[in-house]
Amino acid sequence: MLSIFDGLRDITFATVALRMFLAMFCGGCIGLEREFKRRSAGFRTHILICLGATMTTSISQFLYLYMGYYTDMARLGAQVVAGIGFIGVGAIVTTPQKRVKGLTTAAGLWASAIIGLCLGAGFYEGALLATILILIAELVLSPIEHKYMDRTPEVNLYMEYNNKATLDNVLFIFRQMDIKVVNLEITRATENERHNASAIFLIRLNRRFNANKVVDAVRKVEGVFSIYEI
Repeated sequence: MLSIFDGLRDITFATVALRMFLAMFCGGCIGLEREFKRRSAGFRTHILICLGATMTTSISQFLYLYMGYYTDMARLGAQVVAGIGFIGVGAIVTTPQKRVKGLTTAAGLWASAIIGLCLGAGFYEGALLATILILIAELVLSPIEHKYMDRTPEVNLYMEYNNKATLDNVLFIFRQMDIKVVNLEITRATENERHNASAIFLIRLNRRFNANKVVDAVRKVEGVFSIYEI
């Protein structure tokens, strides 16, 4: 461990204040990135979670060192790790397009809690390093992930359309674009719905066309109400 932090690992007013301010800083840095992307859990949420976790570990140390309660010091921290799931699950939603969103935000909340536990225990090196690596993962690696996803050979498309002739036209476009339909699921709609049917395609792309180009081409077909990747 770094020797410059050795004098800050004891429980004093100054060290507790430092840990709390660092928790606000680390949690706020992660939360700002989520806030910029307009996610459900943003700046203040990450600060509060990181700050609360910091206080939890500090309380455990205080009870052991100053109050003489010889109990398991990790017990309160373990409850934070388990309890953060209740908050994280609130950030995970399923969109009408059948996509699951919020997993990164939920993972960020969980990581913020762990950073708080590190700071509360005086493990400054681990907390600061984890904050930097999390920001790298969310800011630097995110574009790489999107580029990789664009090159995914197989994608799922959900389409709402008018009648069988529309479906035949879409399949004809797939053949023209040299796209193989691996699987096709068709669902007939009820009479009170605005469209007649929906279909889920599992298609295998080629190097000339990515998912966005395929969606744009199918969207132009007459009788297609909507189409999107799921």
